[in-house]
Amino acid sequence: MEAIFDYLVVGAGSAGCALAGRLADSGTDSIGLLETGGHDHHVLVRTPAGCGAMLPRAGRRNYGYETVPQAGLDGRRGYQPRGRGLGGSSSINAMIYMRGRPADYDGWAAAGCDGWSWDDVLPVFRRAECNARVAGHDDDPLHGGTGPLHVSDLCSPNPFGQHFIDAAELAGLPRNDDFNGDEQEGAGWYQVTQHNGERWNAARAYLHGGNVRDRACNGGRSHLHVLTGTQVLRILFEGRRAVGVLARRDGAEVVLRARREVIVSAGAFGSPQLLMASGIGPAAHLRGHGVAVVHDLPGVGENLQDHLDVILHKRVAATALFGVSLAGAWRLLAEMRRYRRENAGMMTSNFAEAGAFVRSRPDLDEPDLQLHFVVGMADNHMRRVNRGHGYSCHVCLLRPRSRGVVRLVSADMREAPAIDPRYLSDPEDMEGMVTGLRIVRAIFDQPPLAAFGGRELYSADLRLDGSDDDAVRALIRRQADTIYHPVGTCRMGMDPLAVVDPQLRVRGVEGLRVVDASIMPTLVGGNTNAPAIMIGERAHDLIRYAPRVTLRIRESVAGVAAD
Repeated sequence: MEAIFDYLVVGAGSAGCALAGRLADSGTDSIGLLETGGHDHHVLVRTPAGCGAMLPRAGRRNYGYETVPQAGLDGRRGYQPRGRGLGGSSSINAMIYMRGRPADYDGWAAAGCDGWSWDDVLPVFRRAECNARVAGHDDDPLHGGTGPLHVSDLCSPNPFGQHFIDAAELAGLPRNDDFNGDEQEGAGWYQVTQHNGERWNAARAYLHGGNVRDRACNGGRSHLHVLTGTQVLRILFEGRRAVGVLARRDGAEVVLRARREVIVSAGAFGSPQLLMASGIGPAAHLRGHGVAVVHDLPGVGENLQDHLDVILHKRVAATALFGVSLAGAWRLLAEMRRYRRENAGMMTSNFAEAGAFVRSRPDLDEPDLQLHFVVGMADNHMRRVNRGHGYSCHVCLLRPRSRGVVRLVSADMREAPAIDPRYLSDPEDMEGMVTGLRIVRAIFDQPPLAAFGGRELYSADLRLDGSDDDAVRALIRRQADTIYHPVGTCRMGMDPLAVVDPQLRVRGVEGLRVVDASIMPTLVGGNTNAPAIMIGERAHDLIRYAPRVTLRIRESVAGVAAD
């Protein structure tokens, strides 16, 4: 089989769905959207609490990667869940809608990424968003009300979320009703990518036209071809120009060609892996795996950044929280029936319902720590089951200094890459997390939460008053792991180690772009799904409109020269 399209988009995650959907809406070019996994038409995807079943283990909807052993984590392998299938990680995540801070994007622009400042990206965030607080209106300066991505407040918030917010206020944090507003610091409820109590993933926003049962997966656009079950093996080149891909589909190898561009949207792990397997990357590494070098680009796979996270868990006797007990099981069954009737109740929970942004030091310009308050004990990515009920609070360092790398294990894309985040390789990262645990303990000790009693699972005897920080560091090395925000492995920039330029074109070749969170020069201060969608939207503008702008500039220059 051989087929030809104008654009090939490899990967139907958050950025890939946004890009493919927008390209389909703004023109009549034929677009092939290639996805290794399957469709997203499943009750676990639609039901917000279904992420509790998909996140803990590898399967049809989760790659379930592991890192190489981490020296900073006592030699443990970290767990890296990544979405597989339409919507990518937006189909299995906790749905928190967070953009980061203006200074994050202004920092990108200051580092040479023209067109990526806060003033550049805010209109793109607003265009994508349909926030229930301003639905139907586009006059809010910070939020959009007519975009395809539904954002809402939790429809059935757990009362313990309010207890956490009240406790955080008593511990000295301000109340914050909009983490994407003018100020990020404080404690409050998270907004989520849900609509009418259902998950609103990127596929539902950009491919199905909101119809979760759209089996064609193209929203009625005949020129958008969504090919699930299609594993791309490598990018094909003629000279230094990308002209298509070799893929495996229905048990056979197929060639899919692109008249205009191949666009890689396979994520922070998959995108650098595909570039390297196709001959773009550090030459010595590629040759070591028998890959013919198309272009020596040493930055591919470098600059891996992730939000390392550590949790305090507390067991309490309260069946309003998720947990394992006979009474809890009966309540959960009742809540499942309620969800089928009303799309309301506990099954609409994203688990991490409330949270906070705090500063580890008062001299910082922005919060550098994020707290996720979870209405269950959520131990080891929900892979360890503890009897009883409880709550937990995650602490993650928003702008880590540690940098890791992604490398090939083999040239076969069907084999997982070697993922090495090098957590805590910079000692400053550890000190921020120690401070974060102190802040969480102070919140737990306030009356709104302390009134329920209980005991911390692994840290009950841990002194968090500064008198035994060695023990606190040891706990972090034993317990910490990702909060699922890997970025940066195909970094955008203009320096020799940058992989893509500010138009997201892969440097040194033609007809090839990378469009996903891997292009981020640095992590943003918050969850990364909304920024990934923004990157897909922004790439659409660069592809559709940048050539016209360039042409007008050239015509203008030619006119001046003629005069």
